[in-house]
Parts: sequence; C-alpha cells; structure tokens
Amino acid sequence: MDLLTTPKIARKLREKHKVSESEVFQCFLNRRRKYVEELRDEHRTDPPTLWLIAQTDSGRRLKVILIRYSKTQIILKSAYEPNFEEMRIYHETLKRGLS
Repeated sequence: MDLLTTPKIARKLREKHKVSESEVFQCFLNRRRKYVEELRDEHRTDPPTLWLIAQTDSGRRLKVILIRYSKTQIILKSAYEPNFEEMRIYHETLKRGLS
C-alpha cells in the first residue's frame, strides 16, 4: 500500500493531532471493518473521501480519512481521535450496510 501525504498534512498530524504515520499504518493493518464513504456535501470529493475507525497497536482509536485512487494508492487527508458522534455514525452506517 502506498500511503501518500503532503507535507502540510504530515505537519498537521504531528502538531495538531499528535498522530504518527506509524499509528496510521497500524490502523490500516488492525481494521476489522469496511471504509465508510463521506456523504456530507462539504467533504465530498471525486474520487470519494472514505474514512475508518480502527485501533493502533497500543489501543489508541483513530479516525483515518483518505482518498483511495487504486487498490494500492491512498492519499491521507487526516487522522485523529474520533469523538462520540463520529463513533456513532461509523457504527450505525456499518449496521445499515451503507459503507
């Protein structure tokens, strides 16, 4: 998997969200559920913005936001600890099979 980030995104992850690139990779490896497509108009992109919530190896839960250009090429948009509402949306979306 090629996880691509811009210098601006990498800086935001480190400085604002205190998330390392290693933690993001761990979330991809540890995920047990599908991606969820972002449906809010202000966050929609082409190709679609996707996101997931998964745990790092140390148990830290992160919301990882990405754009998937191919099976192996992923552009990272952000990653941070999800709030309660994001957790609820993620689980409800997966329950309804909308992912």
